[in-house]
Amino acid sequence: MKFFETSKQYSFKKSTYINLRWIGIIGQLVAVNFVYLILSFKFEFILSNLIILLGVLSNFYLMYVYKKTQLSDRSAFIFLFIDIIQLSVLLYLTGGIVNPFVIFLLIPSVFSSSNLSFKTNTLLVCLTGLSIIILTFYSEDLPSPLSDHFHVSPYYYFSIPIALIIALVFLNYFAMTFGSQSRLRKDALSKMEEVMAKEHELLSLGGQAAAAAHSLGTPLSTIKIITQDLSKQLKNKKEFNKDMELLNSQVERCNEILKRLSLNPVEEDEFIDKDLTVREYLFEIISSFKEISNKNFVFNFDQDSNPKKISKSIEIVYGLRNFIGNANKFSRDKIFINLKSDSETTEITIEDDGNGYPRDILSKIGEPYLKSSNPQEKSKTGLGLGLFIGKTLLEKNFASLNFRNSKTRNGAEVLINWRNIDLFNI
Repeated sequence: MKFFETSKQYSFKKSTYINLRWIGIIGQLVAVNFVYLILSFKFEFILSNLIILLGVLSNFYLMYVYKKTQLSDRSAFIFLFIDIIQLSVLLYLTGGIVNPFVIFLLIPSVFSSSNLSFKTNTLLVCLTGLSIIILTFYSEDLPSPLSDHFHVSPYYYFSIPIALIIALVFLNYFAMTFGSQSRLRKDALSKMEEVMAKEHELLSLGGQAAAAAHSLGTPLSTIKIITQDLSKQLKNKKEFNKDMELLNSQVERCNEILKRLSLNPVEEDEFIDKDLTVREYLFEIISSFKEISNKNFVFNFDQDSNPKKISKSIEIVYGLRNFIGNANKFSRDKIFINLKSDSETTEITIEDDGNGYPRDILSKIGEPYLKSSNPQEKSKTGLGLGLFIGKTLLEKNFASLNFRNSKTRNGAEVLINWRNIDLFNI
């Protein structure tokens, strides 16, 4: 199977970023209100608080509207861009480059340097540097009466932005360098563990396969002999001919499989490397569940759904299997899988007729180790690891996911959506 290179995708945890933003926003509120109300300094007090309010609103947007648990590279850039602009405007109203809090302007780009891509970091560094230069030449005076007594040499004044820009480049360069090295080490360690686990699995399966081939050889030979005898005895009875032919062919097929296993116990299934359409993907996954489940799987799809094929990916298969497996586990009798695909998007809906997601964890789905606070629900739910793993794997493969309780059947419902330009380039 084909592995998707997730190490090239950059993101960081939304909850951590939200907490850091709250620390910054509370610090801004305390500083602005303390200087105005306690020290009685004069500046654009109301406008400054309105600027801080923009930061509060954007944080509420992250908490309640932005559903993903990880901020993608693009989304992180947008919110860090907002942080830099918001802080720059606040500094513009309170003294510009000579405001001692100007040092905090470096934080957003330094914070992102070890988590986001080189292109994003470069853009943020350039934006921060431009903000520093603008604040050097354009800003309101320091809050009065402090501005009445603050006079410095031009040499000192212009050394402030120079020092800030040098610190900005220096800190970001080292953070990006160490972050890149850390990612490479983690990637190398992950690949090493993957190879070792694969080798261990193959050795284990190889031994079991060889033992199975040896043990099954005798009973299969007996079945073959009995089948041949029955074929001779029933050759004049046409109603049994097809059944006997099928039985003979299946015995031969079992013998061929055992021969291959004896020669090469770790031989892979040829099906793994096939290119499949999304409909075939789902059909194969559903078929694998039908073999072990007595529940009804209802698979609906557009007859003219997109015929393009994609290379089979372990991550997509595992992600989809997790969600279909969850539906199978918590449904009463039926699991509904719907596929819609046109020239622009591909959407998969997985729905069951069970009790649905507990209301108190619905907004947190996608995080590991979730438990409902309701004692009755708690006994019926797992740890949320399947949802966490499935969501993470599919989002790494450019999918957009939405979790909710079905309005028609009251069970759990997962909507998985791809832009075709992303899906068919995996």
